[in-house]
Amino acid sequence: QVQLVESGGGLVQAGGSLRLSCAASGLTFRRSTMAWFRQAPGKEREFVAATGWNGGTRYVDSVKDRFTISRDNAKNTVYLQMNSLKPEDTAVYYCASSARAVAVALDSYNSWGQGTQVTVSS
Repeated sequence: QVQLVESGGGLVQAGGSLRLSCAASGLTFRRSTMAWFRQAPGKEREFVAATGWNGGTRYVDSVKDRFTISRDNAKNTVYLQMNSLKPEDTAVYYCASSARAVAVALDSYNSWGQGTQVTVSS
């Protein structure tokens, strides 16, 4: 059974930084695509970033040059470093895993964490 546990969310002022972590178990982490999605109040869940088994990455345009996704295969953990945060980044951030190649569609991912709240004040 795959378990994904996010941590690192919180309240930060605009322009600040946070680092999210997602600890994974029950999967072959080094062969998995890992991704971050987010869902703001009243909005649909959206793709943020993903990293494939070969280290390749993909980002939504709105976070390019501000967010960095990385993975530590020895720790079965994926990270999302978020810099220059904006109020519009406020959302619940979810970790997701897939045995497929990097993709932006929600239905490409079959395991999800419970989410961690990120709130950016102006």
